[in-house]
Amino acid sequence: MTDAKALSRLRQGDEEALGWLIERYSAYVGTIVQNILRDSMSQADVEEVTSDVFFALWRSSRREEPQYLKGYLGRIARNMALKKLRERGQELPLEEDILVLEEDGPFRRAAQRERDAAVRRAVEALGEPDREIFLRHYYFGQTVTEIGARMGLGVSAVKSRLSRGREKLRRALTEVLEETGGD
Repeated sequence: MTDAKALSRLRQGDEEALGWLIERYSAYVGTIVQNILRDSMSQADVEEVTSDVFFALWRSSRREEPQYLKGYLGRIARNMALKKLRERGQELPLEEDILVLEEDGPFRRAAQRERDAAVRRAVEALGEPDREIFLRHYYFGQTVTEIGARMGLGVSAVKSRLSRGREKLRRALTEVLEETGGD
């Protein structure tokens, strides 16, 4: 079965297609969730968030038509894991909540959104396979060895591409900062 076929069947309510997608992508989704939650939560929490990702896919399958299912699942996994962390953060004592709010004012959030957008554009401009290597390493937390094994590249090639990618990003972001007068 292909992703497209599984999605088509999923839209029709086929639970077998969901099972196929879970089997195919649960390790990928679980890795993303685990990398975000790290040691802050139990393995049961990681499994719960991973299950929630596939439930969200099931619920959204009739209205969403992701072009790249793996990226779509990664985005859902990341968002749900971050949501789980925020939920845990709501248990902070009031004094700590105030400190967080003061540190995270509207100007800081706006500046952070601008920086995030600039980084996103710079990463998208890397081109393949550099972009995939960069995202696997810095976004999904995969090691150089894992990336090399999954992409059929040597460790030295992955390290070299990461180094070149960092240099390209540094140049691109330096230009953005110079244009905007940022720090």
